[in-house]
Amino acid sequence: MSDAERDTLAAPPAADQAPAEAVPNELTPPASAAGTAARSALLLGTFTLIFTALMALTFEATREPIRASVEARRLELIAQVLPQGDYDNALLTDVVQLPALPALGIAGPVMLHRARRGAEPVALVFEAQAPDGYSGAIRLLIALRADGTLGGVRVVAHKETPGLGDYIDPAKDRATPKWIAQFVGRDTAQAANWTVRKDGGDFAYMTGATISPRAVVRATGRAVAAITPAREALFGLPTGASAGEVFK
Repeated sequence: MSDAERDTLAAPPAADQAPAEAVPNELTPPASAAGTAARSALLLGTFTLIFTALMALTFEATREPIRASVEARRLELIAQVLPQGDYDNALLTDVVQLPALPALGIAGPVMLHRARRGAEPVALVFEAQAPDGYSGAIRLLIALRADGTLGGVRVVAHKETPGLGDYIDPAKDRATPKWIAQFVGRDTAQAANWTVRKDGGDFAYMTGATISPRAVVRATGRAVAAITPAREALFGLPTGASAGEVFK
């Protein structure tokens, strides 16, 4: 090999000669892919923030109308057992908590509303449940007046046989007067013994459909028999108080 050939091999590459192409690292994504991922993450984060803000604004905007709607519906239901003209206090806030009384048939505390006119007690409104309906439990709303008589009873939930056992529900009962109307004005002194005529009581029922009215009558009787002796003490409790001590 000549001296010229050796000099050529040892000489560095010329300045204008392109360097050999680097081998890409498979663990490092191309710059374009990394940029796309960053933009996607930014868009997702922005969307999440906007969506969260919209949800918060919607909640704030609808919270009060929803609360008002629920309260109005509750007052409409209570009006079926106690006319709104009979009291002048804030019935939905003048409440106490009843303990889980077996006589009410409800597992857990029950809210009791207290109706007043001026400073005078008018009625106590509360829920109870008959566990022995033909097709399951029957939920009741009861108004017990301060003088010991019933203001009224309403079935608020049931699964009784359509067209037969559901006549306990005034919305479905076609009779005049409604079957449930016979509770209005009843003296509760003997409520613990209430039952239908078939069983020796004085509550009417439909022939061939005894189970549903029997369950409603007996459940109402048990509930008011438990609450009636305590009505004066219940009216005297502070608003929002627990009535547990009253029933010990």
